[in-house]
Amino acid sequence: MHQNQAPTDKEASAEKIQVELFSRTLARHGLDLRKGETSTLQINVGLLCNQMCRHCHLEAGASRSELMDRDTIDEVVAYAKRARFQVVDITRGAPEMNPHLGCLIETIAPLTPRLMLRANLTALAQQDTDYLRELCTVNRVVIVASFPSISGSRTDSLRGKGVLEKSVAMLKKLNELGYGMDGTGLELNLVSNPTGAFLPVSQSQAEKRFKADLRRKWGLAFNNLFTSANVPLGRFLVWQRDSGNLESYMQKLSARFNPCTIEGLMCRTFVSVNWDGYLYDCDFNLARGAYLGGRKRHVSEMAGLPEPGTRIPTGNHCYACTAGSGFT
Repeated sequence: MHQNQAPTDKEASAEKIQVELFSRTLARHGLDLRKGETSTLQINVGLLCNQMCRHCHLEAGASRSELMDRDTIDEVVAYAKRARFQVVDITRGAPEMNPHLGCLIETIAPLTPRLMLRANLTALAQQDTDYLRELCTVNRVVIVASFPSISGSRTDSLRGKGVLEKSVAMLKKLNELGYGMDGTGLELNLVSNPTGAFLPVSQSQAEKRFKADLRRKWGLAFNNLFTSANVPLGRFLVWQRDSGNLESYMQKLSARFNPCTIEGLMCRTFVSVNWDGYLYDCDFNLARGAYLGGRKRHVSEMAGLPEPGTRIPTGNHCYACTAGSGFT
């Protein structure tokens, strides 16, 4: 699926909103979104999750049964050996709920200088994860955890009742292991999303506030905070459409389009592999169903890195990554 093709069902609601098509916005600025030098392999290990977050573009949840199986994990590891990525990023829905996660970490950690786990703090608390936390520590895995707000009511409204309390408890355990603490080299980063149809606040200002508040209220430490806009796909798209906010949100995103973000978009340097082994340019095109370079390919078919210059499929969901300072 290329830039001039019709939108998929999953993005149809966003495309009907009265904003300029993203591909036309690119053209108007003399831009074309194409692959650069790929450095990151993102592994989506499944859609099973213990939460039903209202902003989830992949619609992960407790009723989802899609999980990356051991055979597919072996194919992903084999691809990492062939391509040698600088970064491997393990994600979705709650990665901790995939029973093969420990095996994946152990086998892929030696193949990359930087291994990241996008942890679900409450799932990390629910599972028998002493082994998993120890495994992350031994392999120097960078932990990236979603932590939308210091406010319990805001966090719980987005993620579910009691999420803030459980997340704080797990952050304490990670700090005890050395994560987020000076001099340990164990990196703990947080990600904050707005709790509705709003654009994120300044990342640097938010990081200062989060660090001060977490230290003051709970004695917690972390390394970096990343802020990002909610992407109009999946459950977030449905929520905004049903609440009557989708059109105004899309207009906010498109009005804040920043052409300077194009060079640094993650889709230019990522290969994102789904739980079933099929490949995409990024996590959002995965949610949209737009394959890597517009061509359906399994990870077992990839000899190496994608060819630089390959056109990347786009849609109006791309405005979320190019508004303001862009998607980190």
